[in-house]
Amino acid sequence: MHTLSGVLRGLILAVCGYSTVAVAHFQELIPSQTIVAGPDQAEIELAMRFTHPMAGGPVMSMGQPARFGVQVAGQQQGLEALLKPGQHQGEELFSTNYRLQRPGDHIFYLEPAPYWEPGERKMIIHYTKVVVDAFGAGDGWDAMVGLPVEIEPLVRPYGVWTGNSFRGVVRYKGKPVANAKVEVEWRNDGSMKAPAGPYVTQVIKTDAQGVFSYTAPRAGWWGFAALIEAEQPMKNPAGELVPVELGGLIWVKFVDMQ
Repeated sequence: MHTLSGVLRGLILAVCGYSTVAVAHFQELIPSQTIVAGPDQAEIELAMRFTHPMAGGPVMSMGQPARFGVQVAGQQQGLEALLKPGQHQGEELFSTNYRLQRPGDHIFYLEPAPYWEPGERKMIIHYTKVVVDAFGAGDGWDAMVGLPVEIEPLVRPYGVWTGNSFRGVVRYKGKPVANAKVEVEWRNDGSMKAPAGPYVTQVIKTDAQGVFSYTAPRAGWWGFAALIEAEQPMKNPAGELVPVELGGLIWVKFVDMQ
């Protein structure tokens, strides 16, 4: 299945004109809405897929996630039993439905199964989160989940206008990381094509305090991926010890001011 992904990825990149540019991997965790005003909106869907969002695909096969849950008011609840497997272009992905029952910002988090990327000769684990506000509580959005690599938002990650800047702190094992690489991509809805490969993935580095900032030029979902190389290698499917890319991701939706 990964071989099929590689073929499809090559075809898409060739058509788009990005064949000589490495395209970033992003673990998606996208809720159907980010602000739940009342009980009639409390049922949300969360879609999970591993892909190249700006290039529009392809989807790469996900294994069974190691961990999936939600944190509200500092309390975590595992939601692995709610995961529903699905397929797109023959590749596995996951989704779930969840009903919000209490006020407070809900931080949904995902630890996917390690993914072997043969083209880059490394394993990839992208710890991902997204925040949904329930019933106007407006608190808890900056709480940390405790993921190995995690972005601490310095700007509330919902109710954000297009053109606003998003800022965050990259933390590894709880400590800020200076000079960390942060990749940023827009989740393409098919309405635009990047004029050249370097426009596909925006690249930022954190300052001495681990802080980064990015101003979104277009409405929609934007993914921020802080990348760290793990201290220990991991065995790939062939049993070889290879490097591991650890990512700390957060998804933020920007909305046009009408």
